[in-house]
Amino acid sequence: MAGGEGAASGGGWRQTLVRLMERHRGLIVVLFCLPASFLFDVAFRLRAWVRRELLAAPNKHHQRVAEIQARVLRWNKLPPSERKLMCTDRPNWLSLSTTFFRKDLCHRIPVPLYDILSLNESQMTVKVEPMVSVGQITEFLIPQGYTLAVTLEIADATLGGLAMGVGMTTYSHKVGLYQEAIRAYEVVLGDGSLVRVTRDNEHSDLYHTLPWSHGTLGFLVALELDIVKVKPYVHMKYIPVTGQKKYCDMIRDLSGANDKDKQAADYLEATVYSKEKAVIMVGNFADLPPGQEHKVNHITRWYKPWFYKHTESFLQRGEGDEYIPLREYLLRHNRAIFWVVEAMIPFGNNPLFRFFLGWLLPPKPAFLKFTTTPGVRAMTFTKQVFQDIVLPMNILEKQIDVSEELFDTYPILVYPCRIYDHGEHAGQLRPPRPDQRCPGADWGMFNDLGVYGVPGPVRRKQRYDAVKQMRAMEKFCREVGGYPFLYADIFMDRKEFEQMFDLTAYERVREKYHANGAFPHLYDKVKPEIDVFAVGEEYIDPL
Repeated sequence: MAGGEGAASGGGWRQTLVRLMERHRGLIVVLFCLPASFLFDVAFRLRAWVRRELLAAPNKHHQRVAEIQARVLRWNKLPPSERKLMCTDRPNWLSLSTTFFRKDLCHRIPVPLYDILSLNESQMTVKVEPMVSVGQITEFLIPQGYTLAVTLEIADATLGGLAMGVGMTTYSHKVGLYQEAIRAYEVVLGDGSLVRVTRDNEHSDLYHTLPWSHGTLGFLVALELDIVKVKPYVHMKYIPVTGQKKYCDMIRDLSGANDKDKQAADYLEATVYSKEKAVIMVGNFADLPPGQEHKVNHITRWYKPWFYKHTESFLQRGEGDEYIPLREYLLRHNRAIFWVVEAMIPFGNNPLFRFFLGWLLPPKPAFLKFTTTPGVRAMTFTKQVFQDIVLPMNILEKQIDVSEELFDTYPILVYPCRIYDHGEHAGQLRPPRPDQRCPGADWGMFNDLGVYGVPGPVRRKQRYDAVKQMRAMEKFCREVGGYPFLYADIFMDRKEFEQMFDLTAYERVREKYHANGAFPHLYDKVKPEIDVFAVGEEYIDPL
């Protein structure tokens, strides 16, 4: 009994501390997290500069790959009882995943590959090592008149991480997911051999299963990526729309979901601010016309309104347009991490805060993960939602209704994206269903539904079962043929995971290319490192 009372007392003390931290979260973030994150970022930028300017050696790429092969061969010579499953030695806190895979239980292999290797303008490709970041590649390509066909909005994301996971952007309604813009992979397999993988060579089965594999089929050592020719600016048109069916129909029409021959804009997205109100953004590559200098908006400057707040203003002032420098457009959501920073700093978009302290934003994702304790991980896991979900666009209205019912949080992000039919059992994604396909095309128009923030019941201090709600969303995804991005927490058991994803080719490829016994299985790699059901029960009550 005494032990039970002590535990209850300890729980009460912890809940009191949590209440205090939540009430003053913005102040804590501003006084501690932002300055520490800023210093953390400065140190990392300095390290990246040294690596890029002083230590970069693209000509030594083959030597670095040979060392990775040698380490894998040494692992193969270990007694079977001593062979732990392999993974990279990159710390968990450096990845953008919300989970913390137990790398301490694995045999960690250094993969120090940070260089841009070559630009092939005749083939319209760039070859990079996997640790090159979005920030790095945009700095390299845009001054030369190019960008990647698919570019994530977060500067710290690595090109290799996107290749082994998934990426999508506002150009994806024209080209599809990130994986569709990969010309070739170079991979060190579990037996130490190096293979070049394309969609047409003898390793085409591996080509289609590397995306969504999250490093469970081999060590990625190089990528050849498609690039597109660009202009210095994006001419952005903001279209406020009232009425759910109206804005859903409009974005389907603008994306080409119903007409494969439609000349779609270069960039297309929507931000939904309530069930009935959204702003659709239509962007095209542009030069700046003479006399239009007043329409240039440097949206990433520290004192500017956060991009989603800037977009929201068009609901009141009506349709408008402006010119945004291309790199600033591509990284438009970086400062506020879409709208996640608002949950950390509710007053962060205040003009005074932006002017005096906006230069500290955003909090460094790596720093936030580095300082996450198991207790903080458990509590944030149950009091926030951070999900990107690929769903068929023909049911966009239903997606938004389900999101509101389960999470009751806005804004919601909508990026149209083609999902191609590569044949039955060609990869982890199943072919689009007949009713999801664009007439006459080998693809269906899907979209990323981005749901980020604090669920309404949590904000209102009401009872909220995060596990139950997320499992309901996953069930909805399975029923309609959708998929959550696997960088975020999943709540499925293995059977449910295999119902959602087609692992037929993946299992065959694991056997063929020496991944079994060498690398973790996909489900084991992406499932949460915590017991989601136990944690959900512990933190289900409102504070």
